[in-house]
Amino acid sequence: MNEVIRQLHERKSVRAFENRPIDPAIKREILLAACAAPTAGNQQMYTILDITDKDLQKQLSVTCDNQPFIADAALVLIFCADFKKWFDLYELENCKPRLPDAGDFVLSVQDAVIAAQNAVTAAHSFGLGSCYIGDIMENCEQHRAMLNLPQYVFPAAMVVFGYPTKQQQDREKPARCELSHIVHENTYRTMERDELHDMFDYKKGVLSFEEWCRRFCDRKHNSDFSYEMSRSVRVYLDDFLNGEKS
Repeated sequence: MNEVIRQLHERKSVRAFENRPIDPAIKREILLAACAAPTAGNQQMYTILDITDKDLQKQLSVTCDNQPFIADAALVLIFCADFKKWFDLYELENCKPRLPDAGDFVLSVQDAVIAAQNAVTAAHSFGLGSCYIGDIMENCEQHRAMLNLPQYVFPAAMVVFGYPTKQQQDREKPARCELSHIVHENTYRTMERDELHDMFDYKKGVLSFEEWCRRFCDRKHNSDFSYEMSRSVRVYLDDFLNGEKS
């Protein structure tokens, strides 16, 4: 197994960090790796917010579901899907651009998340741990004010980085589903109940499958944060759908 493949399989989310700074040269390499990521039409439809204000970082640890380890991270990056810069350029150069729409939203989100994953992979190669924070998509109004996010800019992903504690290094990486369930040949295949049970059976532990599924649904899909995330994302998406520039 080559080194790249080994590290991709080895990497896992880290939520406890040593009190140890990241060398500025390593931080720069992580950011350069992010910007080397694949991007639609080489447009780099993202902006990376480097959170260096410790008070702001503490605020984010509260607004992102009260997770104290965010405040302890040595590096916090927010990858914003950013179509504003292109739309502004087109307008300034009298290109008569159409208003941004849903496709522009999705494409810029893809760009941002691909860049984030490059940063995560680069960080792991330097011995750094990382964790994606999806909660940055919640509390739209609050995060817009905190981060000065204008129309056509969406915080697609936040990632926190730091040197993992020994416990985190030794923690076993959670298992993944079998390829036979994840990879469908040529066309999508709706899975029946038996196959869905086979696919997720490893997750249930000592619980019955039905009990595990109910608890998981309540904790994730039916949770308050899930409802709030959907509400906030709709607000951002409305920027791309409402047909007018603010």
